[in-house]
Amino acid sequence: MHVIATAGHVDHGKSTLVRALTGINPDRLREEQQREMTIDLGFAWMTLPNGDPDGIIDVPGHIDFIDNMLAGVGGIDAALLVIAADEGPMPQTLEHLAILDLLKVPRGVVALTKTDLAPDADWVELIIADIRQLLAGTLLANADIVPVSARAGHGLNALSHALAGVLHEAPPRRDVGKPRLPVDRAFTLQGFGTVVTGTLVDGALAIGDEVEVITQKGERLPARVRGLQTHKQKLERATPGRRVAVNLSGVDVEQVTRGNMVAKPGTFSPTTLVDVRL
Repeated sequence: MHVIATAGHVDHGKSTLVRALTGINPDRLREEQQREMTIDLGFAWMTLPNGDPDGIIDVPGHIDFIDNMLAGVGGIDAALLVIAADEGPMPQTLEHLAILDLLKVPRGVVALTKTDLAPDADWVELIIADIRQLLAGTLLANADIVPVSARAGHGLNALSHALAGVLHEAPPRRDVGKPRLPVDRAFTLQGFGTVVTGTLVDGALAIGDEVEVITQKGERLPARVRGLQTHKQKLERATPGRRVAVNLSGVDVEQVTRGNMVAKPGTFSPTTLVDVRL
């Protein structure tokens, strides 16, 4: 299982493309649906043409929500950079591409969306040339550029195959026996209590495991794994690289926020100081 995150300028069709690929609307908030603009992280999943399951994190493209975008692209296997054919690269295209490079996201695919709104085929070729120039010198320099129209359904199959191709190159996630789940969402469900979600790395979690929630203030809140789900499927054990929802007992949802980390007790030490050589 792999995880992809979208990237790209506001209103270039990231959420519409995710919905076309997966059948899931990643804009889960009422305000997002009313404004037709992604504000917070959205989540979806699909099965790639080679049969592999894949989780997708949809990020906002508006400059005001760049912190939410940063929370979504950490620890992903590949990026889906979305650029609209009617506008071409825009300010947040450049910013998101720079972030992907800083985080060393090693692979990705470019979806050239809204091709149905482009004036003609020559215009599309011109935009593709601009994108190639933009990507030169970045980690996505050799990324496939796939023209698509999410609303018309054109190019979606080619995009799915391109994603399967780059993810096939991704190495298995390492398992060093020190599971950690950076929390990107925390909520409560009636009858279950506190649920946190994130991408599990460096180890596995199983039902019944004793864990702790490490906060930005350095607090260690003891908890226990009550339940695990991936893509609404119940699990007994979650392995590294999965998008996981963890039902925690022993902590209230008010105590957990984005940026906290769930880990085995005693395996990590929070700090407020780091030495850097620049």
